[in-house]
Amino acid sequence: MSEKILVEKHSGEKEVFDPEKLRASIRRSGASPQLTGKVEDALEAYLEDGITTKEIYRRAFQLLRKFQRSTAARYSLKKAIMELGPSGYPFEHFVGAVIENMGYSVEVGQQVRGQCVEHEVDVVAHNDHQQFMVECKYYNSQGKQCNVKVPLYIQARFQDIEKRWKSTPGLEKRSFHGWVVTNTRFTKDAMDYGRCIGLRMVSWDYPKKESLKDMVEQTGLFPVTVLTLLNRKQKQGLLDKEIVLCRQLLEKPGILNTLGLKGNKIDKVLDEARALVEA
Repeated sequence: MSEKILVEKHSGEKEVFDPEKLRASIRRSGASPQLTGKVEDALEAYLEDGITTKEIYRRAFQLLRKFQRSTAARYSLKKAIMELGPSGYPFEHFVGAVIENMGYSVEVGQQVRGQCVEHEVDVVAHNDHQQFMVECKYYNSQGKQCNVKVPLYIQARFQDIEKRWKSTPGLEKRSFHGWVVTNTRFTKDAMDYGRCIGLRMVSWDYPKKESLKDMVEQTGLFPVTVLTLLNRKQKQGLLDKEIVLCRQLLEKPGILNTLGLKGNKIDKVLDEARALVEA
């Protein structure tokens, strides 16, 4: 592939196409070197100056779906998380499930009393030694970033809640922490402030090895919106019934009957979900 082709990013910025970035993103989805090369070769015919990163992703996804659906599903993870809408409710439950898988007891959508006022908190998590207040910032557009106003606001709320927790009998042995989790990215100011003040900041690709993307890939907690055999209406039907994870779908497979799916299609959807969960 030529390295002189200019591609347009979501921000409108242009940069020289880097074939290694494409290979790395395909390999991260679980594709073998052979499949990665096959997709890369097929994509070469579509590359031209001015092509958008969105179009490159779309073409790569179509090819992966043709060759290996479970790999295509993993490749579409970022887009799938953005489909956990239009409200932030499914994203909060998704984040709660990821944190629960880390060994914490989790409650989603809680009213928590602070020293001064009561707060609506997306996720509260704890074990014997730590307790978290987690705020989830969900965006349905890749162009949006979580700016410094978000951690500034959340830190103020956390400090009010932390004062109350510190004076609550039974919590003396716990340390308290605030989290901000977003499905897009933080601005530099937001990350700098979060690091300085001690908030745990988690975005799609930050921090390295502990990002939202890493957590999902490590735990296998894929949202149902990654499933390539379901259309958008069917995926929304599952979310409306509070089925957010592929794991939940496997626990309640009968719910697919309510989406108008029939025998063989249901089996294929469950097989795809199983391949993601058990990988």
